[in-house]
Amino acid sequence: MPTTQDFYDVLGVERDASQEEIKNAYRKLAQQYHPDRNPDDEAAEERFKEVQEAYDVLGDEEKRKQYDQGGRNPFGGRGPAGGGNPFGGGQNPFGEGTRVRFEQRGGGRGDPFSEMFDGAGGRGAGGAGGLGDILGQFFSGGGAQAGGGGARQRRQRRGRRGRQQRRQGARDTETTLRLSFQQALEGGPTQVRLPGGDTARIKIPKGARPGMKIRLRGQGKKDAAGRKGDLYVTFRVADHPRFERRGDDLHLTEEVSVFEATLGTERRIENAYGEQIRLRIPPGTQPGAQLRMKGQGVETEETTGDLYVEIDVRVPKGLTDGQRETLRAAAEKAGLD
Repeated sequence: MPTTQDFYDVLGVERDASQEEIKNAYRKLAQQYHPDRNPDDEAAEERFKEVQEAYDVLGDEEKRKQYDQGGRNPFGGRGPAGGGNPFGGGQNPFGEGTRVRFEQRGGGRGDPFSEMFDGAGGRGAGGAGGLGDILGQFFSGGGAQAGGGGARQRRQRRGRRGRQQRRQGARDTETTLRLSFQQALEGGPTQVRLPGGDTARIKIPKGARPGMKIRLRGQGKKDAAGRKGDLYVTFRVADHPRFERRGDDLHLTEEVSVFEATLGTERRIENAYGEQIRLRIPPGTQPGAQLRMKGQGVETEETTGDLYVEIDVRVPKGLTDGQRETLRAAAEKAGLD
């Protein structure tokens, strides 16, 4: 896991981002790179770990404050690295809970102990091992083990670069799948036609949002070496004649008479899934009022939205003279004139 990458860059937010913005960025990235959505994808797994590590710090206001003051210290721990004491202070010279790790890079350069204790040359007088070498061997279990840790990291980096190059060499394919409003709500398996004319079977996530993109590993085109890229499918969702979708919430308009709005009433309305639900309109409801029906919106694998019903009050037209007189008399009697 990289230890010098800026946590704000990992989450893709500015340094003055609010805690809510940080949380939203984390949720979005965690869903995108979650291992369950990217099986056997080591790069996605590494990215998920980076995102998780960044949010562990920035998602906690106290840890974030310490990170902003000093960032990571040179020994792999979190928290301030500056100040008069280069070790972070305290009785434990390395800071409480700090992980100590060394990576030996030819001649001792890059070893923090060598740089701090051995002078500009990275060695003691006469070329003999300086204090940095002694401390490096003490904490790393000997020069061979220290070098082994660095070699392992280099092998991991080379492996990641190789996988990235192989993915870049393969030809990824993008296509668009148009869904009906109901298909997006319910999700499930379907077939998508590829640009070349072939078809692929995919699973639409329950409650798929317009513009959502999914990836199918190994379903793209082949490169010159015969390796297949990935297939990216973007969903386009048709509008509904009655419901308007905003995120996972649904909105609709219900028309009532002026008397129903004044006196209150109940209605049976059908939600987006074809279920009959009871809507209570309280007395004195004003035109344009929105009534919230919790849990009656779009259902996804993680959450369920709400249904908002906007009340449209219908005023009667074309009353006869007798009807107007009757209403006027009733209003006067009730003190509503």
